[in-house]
Amino acid sequence: MKFSITKENILQELQLLQGIVEKRSTMPILGNILMTVAENEVELTGTDLEVGLKTHFQAEVEEQGSLTVSGKKLFEIVRALTGGQTVHFKENENLIMEITSGASQFKVLCLPKDDYPQVPEPKFEKNIVLPLGTIRTMIDRVYFAITQEQRYYLNGALMILSDKKIELISTDGHRLAYTSSVLEGLNVDTEIRGIVSKKTLGEMRKFEDEKLEFDLDENNLFFKVNNRTLISRIIEGKFPNYEAVIPKDNPHIISFLRDEITDAIRRVSLLSTERSKGIKFSVQKNQIVLFSSNPEIGEARDKVDVEYDGQEFEVGFNSQYLLDFLTSVKAERICFEMKDENSAVLMRPEVEEEVKDIYVIMPMKI
Repeated sequence: MKFSITKENILQELQLLQGIVEKRSTMPILGNILMTVAENEVELTGTDLEVGLKTHFQAEVEEQGSLTVSGKKLFEIVRALTGGQTVHFKENENLIMEITSGASQFKVLCLPKDDYPQVPEPKFEKNIVLPLGTIRTMIDRVYFAITQEQRYYLNGALMILSDKKIELISTDGHRLAYTSSVLEGLNVDTEIRGIVSKKTLGEMRKFEDEKLEFDLDENNLFFKVNNRTLISRIIEGKFPNYEAVIPKDNPHIISFLRDEITDAIRRVSLLSTERSKGIKFSVQKNQIVLFSSNPEIGEARDKVDVEYDGQEFEVGFNSQYLLDFLTSVKAERICFEMKDENSAVLMRPEVEEEVKDIYVIMPMKI
């Protein structure tokens, strides 16, 4: 194996793989990336057995071959090299990779390719193409409500593809984030459902292009952008019935400016208790009074003008849960829809945007 490439052309691919390879693993091989050198092309593969990434690029190849090398060390070495120079990679005897650029020379111990886990190969025969900008926006609207816990089906977002529509839903048991978008170019004969892991969604946010190709098999979801393919094992388990969670027929509807309520929540939450982050809303005619107290520090109070003409009531919330939604959407005005102070609250932009958003949050006792 022997090839040459400029530093800049390989560095970005190595950087993307840093989010995939395992940093702390009982299987050392998972800290490596598989480097496969073919005629005029190099393919890099990283995986943690749940999420994988394949990327390929043109290079000046003298000898073909493949081996696995530490993803972290290879990235650190290439990043430290002088910019604009050509980097030469060569496989020596006894599984040693020699890296040279200018006067810099490194020899890195490698592991045999046969020990590397097999990463599934997609076919991309379904011709499903999604607008990447829209997908990234939708991921931002649900990402914060994904949890990391023993209930694996909550460790990702449910993705639903149907004819001319895509939906993403996440929940941690205390709140639910729903987003959807109409895609006129999306033609799907049979509805596709799969739970996409948080790590996969996080890596997808790093991709930049106009379109995202999608495919799947029995166990995996595949997302392709240009020369990069993200492979994600489908999370097993039944996702909660999110439609039953979304409250309907809410008599109390409060409308307010997003920036004003966001700033007020930030101020009042400064003196909320560290553990609960609880703040109280006193809903009055055309006004909400926000209040928090901490016996060890003090208390804070603020008020915001709103559009509301119903009965007065008080309700408590986790302030961070509110801020997560309010900072993810861009709408000028937001609506609160409530049945009573003990029922789930529905939050949504007052004017529906191209990407539709619904956020459901449970109140808390304060």
